[in-house]
This record gives sequence, structure tokens and C-alpha cells, in this order.
Amino acid sequence: MSLSYESSGVNYDQLDAFKRACQRAAKGTAGLLREHGYAEPASTRGESAYLMEAADHYLAHVEEGLGTKNLVADAVYAATEKNFYREIAIDTVATIVNDLATCGALPISVAMHAAVGESAWFADSQRMEALVNGWAEGCQQAGAVWGGGETPTLRGIVNASTIVLAGSAVGKIFPKSRRIVGDVREGDSIVFLASSGVQTNGLSLCRLIADKLPQGYQTPIGHGDSRSFGEALLAPSVIYVAFVRECQRRGLKLNYAAHVTGHGWRKLMRLEESFVYEIAAPRTAPALFRFLEEAGPISPREMYATFNQGVGFAAYVDPKIADAVVVAARAVGYDAWIAGRVKKEGTRKAVEVPSLGLVFDGETLQVR
Repeated sequence: MSLSYESSGVNYDQLDAFKRACQRAAKGTAGLLREHGYAEPASTRGESAYLMEAADHYLAHVEEGLGTKNLVADAVYAATEKNFYREIAIDTVATIVNDLATCGALPISVAMHAAVGESAWFADSQRMEALVNGWAEGCQQAGAVWGGGETPTLRGIVNASTIVLAGSAVGKIFPKSRRIVGDVREGDSIVFLASSGVQTNGLSLCRLIADKLPQGYQTPIGHGDSRSFGEALLAPSVIYVAFVRECQRRGLKLNYAAHVTGHGWRKLMRLEESFVYEIAAPRTAPALFRFLEEAGPISPREMYATFNQGVGFAAYVDPKIADAVVVAARAVGYDAWIAGRVKKEGTRKAVEVPSLGLVFDGETLQVR
């Protein structure tokens, strides 16, 4: 029987219903911004970052969490003494600042939230220092100051042997013309930026698969990749801030941007307006994803509905500048390519991958 993300205890329908309820209630507080000289711009609710508008700039705010990826690092550490907490820290910063960058904001300050069940978690100096140094490295990559944080001890809520990692970031859009507003048009090109692996989504399902394998995280993933399952899962996430910054520097307008995390490729249709996003040039999924599909087993449809399949960030641009956007991405170290186009088919909303026979209709993504 094929596995699904729901079989690992994650039900997006339930999570998204809560998110929509929060958005409705939060909207009623927007008027309080006036006392601070800001206003809530239209359509910011439901996007990856929350925006506050002033006369000459926007502030952006994001709160995000790592999820359960550090449990993979814990298991690998216990079995092999290989410490991946530098990578785990970069992952956490990445999931925060990548969301921030989708609106065109460049991060100014990042804060850490590190909750433990027992303060003894920090007694392992090697692990603790790797976490600290990795967080600082992630901030350096993002071009943001590490502004502070919180380290609560939550006995009875958090397991004594684990840590819950999350954080927040504040960013700025200046001038206001650099805001990525979602003005996508029919015929726009879709540019993909490669991921380093699963990055920070789908880890609950990966952990379920590891529990089934005789060698667990030490299982070779094969397919031409010499890494073990655990090592491949723990590759640090890519931080895409430099891509957005470089496009701004070159005057290349991004009509929309999506951080491909939870919901897999369905996230490509996060924009509220109805479009069909046709991915005509998907690459072969990297070795780790082919291993997951076989080891689960997981159906191809579920793989693309849950995982990024080698794509961590997507930008929607005028086709006249698509090649220049790819050049800009590569100039600052990203693997990027033109993967598809935007179509308009009345009120239909979908992601289509014709070569794979995959179609995800709009009702499969309900984040607003």
C-alpha cells in the first residue's frame, strides 16, 4: 500500500482550516496599525509574509518553524556521532527568510526560538555550538542581523531529549516599487530554482519511511548518489534571498514568487487569481526523491503533492526577461531554469505537468 503524508499524521485540510480561521480573526485587528503610521495592504493575508505599508516603504514580518527535521539529526547523531546541527540551524533560518523574500522584502533581523524540555539539552557543547554557529551562518547568507531570541524550558510539553526550533524575521521593501505583488499575466514564464533536497517539508513522512527500513537512516539511497538516507535528508536548505536581491539590483521585475515547501508543487498556485501553471520542462527528480518513492512506496502524485521534488523556489516573470532572470540566479550561485508558463483558462486554477500526467486542481490547495 502506498504511503501518504496524512499517514504520517499530517493532514493539511485540518491545518489549513485553522489557518483560514486565524486569517479571518486577525483581519479584525488591522486597524491598530494606524497608531503606528502603517496600514495593511490589500491581499497580504494568506501570503507567505505579512506586510505593513508606510508612505515610502513596506515592513514585512514572518514567523516560521523547522518542524521535525531535527529528529532526523538526533537519530543520525546517536547512531554515527555525526553532528548535523549546523545544517539544522541553517534550515530554520532558511524556512523563515525564504518566506520573507517572496514579497520582495530583504531580511533585516532574524530571531531564534529554541524550546527544550530540559535545559540539559544545551550541555552537549558540540551540538550546542553547531546550532549557534549554523544560525549565525544562516543569517550571514540571508544578509540579516541575528537580533535575539527566546530559549524556554517547557518540561512536560517538549520531550527532554529534543529541541523545538523556530523563529521570526523582519524585513523591508524600499523603494515600494520592489514589492512582489502578484501581478501575473497569461504567458508569463515560470523560472525554477533548484533545492538541495527535501529542505524543510515532508520530514514526518521521511521519518515514517526510515522506521520501516532495516538500516534506517544508514540506508544508501543509490541512484548514483553515494550518501545515506540520513545524510541526504540533512543537506542544508538553500537560502534564496540573494536571488531576489540580485533581481532587484539588475532591475528584473518578479511578478510573483513562491517558496516551494509544504503542499509540494501545489504551492505553485498559491496566488489567489485563477491561472493554470503548466510545467513543460520538469527535471528528473533527484536521487533522494526517487529513493523515497520506491522505499515508501509513495505514488508519483503524492510525491509532487508533498515534496519539492528538487525545486525550492519559483519566480513568475515576463517571458521577455526570463533568460535574464536565469542568468541573474546563476550569477549568485543558484541552479535555475525556465520550467513552464502561465495560462489563462477562464476561472480554472491548476498546476499541470503534462509529461508526468499530473494535474492538481485549485481545490487541492486551500491556504486562504
